Amino acid sequence: MRGGPHISILMAVYNGGHWLPEQLQSFAAQDHPDWQLLASDDGSGDDSQAQVERFAQGQPQNIFCLQGPGQGGAQNFLSLLRAAPEHMPEEGWLAFADQDDIWFADRLSRGVKHLQQCDPLRPALYCSATTVVDQDLQNARPSRQHLRRPSFRNALTQNIAAGNTILLNAAASRLLCAAAQEIEGFVVHDWWAYQMITGVGGEVIYDPAPTLQYRQHPGNEIGANQGLRAGLRRGGFLLRGGVRQWNAQNLQTLQASAHRFAADHRQALTLFGRMHGAGLFGRLCGLVKLQPYRQTLLGTVFLYLAGLLKRL
Repeated sequence: MRGGPHISILMAVYNGGHWLPEQLQSFAAQDHPDWQLLASDDGSGDDSQAQVERFAQGQPQNIFCLQGPGQGGAQNFLSLLRAAPEHMPEEGWLAFADQDDIWFADRLSRGVKHLQQCDPLRPALYCSATTVVDQDLQNARPSRQHLRRPSFRNALTQNIAAGNTILLNAAASRLLCAAAQEIEGFVVHDWWAYQMITGVGGEVIYDPAPTLQYRQHPGNEIGANQGLRAGLRRGGFLLRGGVRQWNAQNLQTLQASAHRFAADHRQALTLFGRMHGAGLFGRLCGLVKLQPYRQTLLGTVFLYLAGLLKRL
């Protein structure tokens, strides 16, 4: 692969016509030129697909316009992962993209530089911080920093890999495309990717330097979720049992691909599954043995409280 890896950008699209031009132009401005775009429109009622098609006419790179399943963002990304092998070389890399951000020119090259220091035979995922902005690209502020090391014990209960910053080496790309054929769905694609890469014993690199402008607007599906107030809201959501529903789906999804996991992580997944349905003593023993954690002390305290209250 001359000049670095060939990267397929997977972008789920739905009624993003207002934001797409700036995002598409930020793809064109990448200083890593060897990329292609797979955009899956999930039944937009605006001109999103037409905008992608017009962009394709002026680009030397391959631009593929796919039809999404019409079942929401998570299923749209799953459909992209299932379709990607038909459009990419065997040693190709994958990047995820949202429709409403603006990438910095080194969004891809910075990730490539980090991942090329990893063992190419080992699945590896790069992700980064972002610069959070409002819908008019004003009021810039840094995203939350993740200071504790990435691991499967963290991934079971928290996602630190913002999907709009993820880049996957060839081994990780093959892994996720293959695993996508084994499952019916996931809560969100980026959390699942973090769980899968750590589950198989791969490497996760979190870069504290931002690689894009993360636009916040009323149509955000998730959003930046920053600050102490947001942390308390997350804790309240955890204690009310909202995360328990996510964990139930995560367990079902991960168990379908657990044959790919490292032995100790298969055991951790089994233990986490038992905790999900255990009584108080079983949950307490499970927490002590598994020792899951979130990135902040407050988050970890809420995590253990939720575990004891059968909200995890």
